[in-house]
Amino acid sequence: MDPRMRTNRDHWDELVGIHVKSRAPEGYDVEGFKQGRSALQSVEIEEVGDVKGKSLLHLQCHFGLDTLSWARLGAHVTGVDFSERGIEQARALAAELGMTARFILSSLYDLPQVLEEEFDIVFTSYGVVNWLPDLRAWAQIIARFLRPGGFFYVIDAHPFARVFYAEPDATDLRVWLSYWGGTEPRRWEGDGSYADKGARLRNRVTFEWQHTLGEIVTSLTDAGLRIEFLHEFPFCAWEIFPFTVRGADGYYRIRDGGDLIPLLFSVRATKPR
Repeated sequence: MDPRMRTNRDHWDELVGIHVKSRAPEGYDVEGFKQGRSALQSVEIEEVGDVKGKSLLHLQCHFGLDTLSWARLGAHVTGVDFSERGIEQARALAAELGMTARFILSSLYDLPQVLEEEFDIVFTSYGVVNWLPDLRAWAQIIARFLRPGGFFYVIDAHPFARVFYAEPDATDLRVWLSYWGGTEPRRWEGDGSYADKGARLRNRVTFEWQHTLGEIVTSLTDAGLRIEFLHEFPFCAWEIFPFTVRGADGYYRIRDGGDLIPLLFSVRATKPR
């Protein structure tokens, strides 16, 4: 494994225990999930549509709450993640709740070596694209696992939103980083998590790759997928900036700023029959 990916894996292994204990509204709220709460947001539920009876492959599934939420809606789910602790937690949670779900420990890029079948839906969401060094290979793997007529769906932070300063002392939109990421990742070091900002970490270093919206869409079309839609949203599913506030719908918007910039995007793309 690329040493930068290994560093990221160690970071995510540590985050699993922190995230399992995290509380609503920013955290995962595992106890609420056990009592019937869905981990999915309204946008992806609407845009993915009815999944009852369909096979769904969830890439970068973390410890499986979204995967199991799709299972509750009737999908036959398979979750994949490179974190051993994440997959262990996902399997344990499914067993505790008596839910049918398969979880596979694998790097996304190694998945064709351990999984063969095709799926009606390939799904990934929220904080996924920035961990991928190679979007061309990512899109080809997505196409590989879609059956003809099936579709891929991604919802994630808008690449443009990553241009702006987002440290805890940020008070307004200020350009900080280039939109054009290039081939080398950005190195970050720090404590905390989007689900628990006060968490103290042993594995404090991560590497993230900036990809433009054009790169994301073009990688999918180059892999032979047909774009059904590209949507952009002026809100986010987490506190992307310190000056965003959570609304009654659960989404975070810029305080007193109106709909200035896109904070989320979603793409749905079909594999031709």
